[in-house]
Amino acid sequence: MFIVSWNCGGALRNKFSALQDLLPDIAIVQECEDPSRSASDEYKKWAGNHLWVGDNKNRGLGVFAKSHISIEPAELQSDGLETFLPCKLQQSILLVGVWTRQTESYDYRYIGQLWKYIQLHKVTLEANTSMLMGDLNSNVIWDRRHSVAKHSDVVRELSNIGLESAYHRVRSVPQGKEPDPTFFLQRNLKKPYHIDYAFMPAAWLESCTVEIGDSTHWLKYSDHMPLRVKVDHTAWSLTT
Repeated sequence: MFIVSWNCGGALRNKFSALQDLLPDIAIVQECEDPSRSASDEYKKWAGNHLWVGDNKNRGLGVFAKSHISIEPAELQSDGLETFLPCKLQQSILLVGVWTRQTESYDYRYIGQLWKYIQLHKVTLEANTSMLMGDLNSNVIWDRRHSVAKHSDVVRELSNIGLESAYHRVRSVPQGKEPDPTFFLQRNLKKPYHIDYAFMPAAWLESCTVEIGDSTHWLKYSDHMPLRVKVDHTAWSLTT
C-alpha cells in the first residue's frame, strides 16, 4: 500500500496524472482545489473518493483514496487551528492530514499549530491506530526561533503516543540532518529544506520503505517533492 503526501502548489486539476504515476492508494495533498467546485470533469472523476477542507476553494487540503478504501470524516475539532483534515480509513485507521499555516501568533505559527492540535487530541490519537502526514512547514533546525512548541517538542509528543517519522526511522537519519529535501524555496536548488513528514506506528516501520521525489522531475510541478511511504499490507492488517 502506497501513501503519498504532496504539496502540489495549486492547480491539482492539471497535475493529478503526475501524482497518479506514484500509484497512491491514499494521497494527502496540500494546496489543492476543491474537486466539488472544479470546472474540470477529469479532476472530479479522479477525485471520486475524497475529503477536502479549506477557506479558499482553490487552496485547501485534500485526502484522496482509491475506490475500494472507505474514507469518512473523523470528529476531531480543529478549534480554529490550520489546517487539519482528520478522517477514518476502513472505519479503523485514524489519519490526520496536515498543512500547517501561518498565524498572527509568532510562537504558535506553523509547527505551533500542530503542537496545539496534538494537545487537543492526544488521548484520541493514542487510543486509535493513527498516522499523521503532511506539510509541516517545519524542521528542528528552526527550533531556536520558537520559545514554545518547537519542532523537537512535536516529534517527542508524537513519539510518546507511539508515532515515529517514517523517513527518519527507515533511513536512520537524525531530525535536522536530512540529506533529501522535500522543499526548495522559490524552486531554487540552493535553498533545500526537509519539511514534509509521515508519522506512523513504529510497528509499521519495520517493513516499510520511504521515497522522496526527484527534483529534476517534480520541480516543474511544485516547490515540494512528494513523500511516498510503502506500508506492508501485513503490517496494516495487524493493526486494524
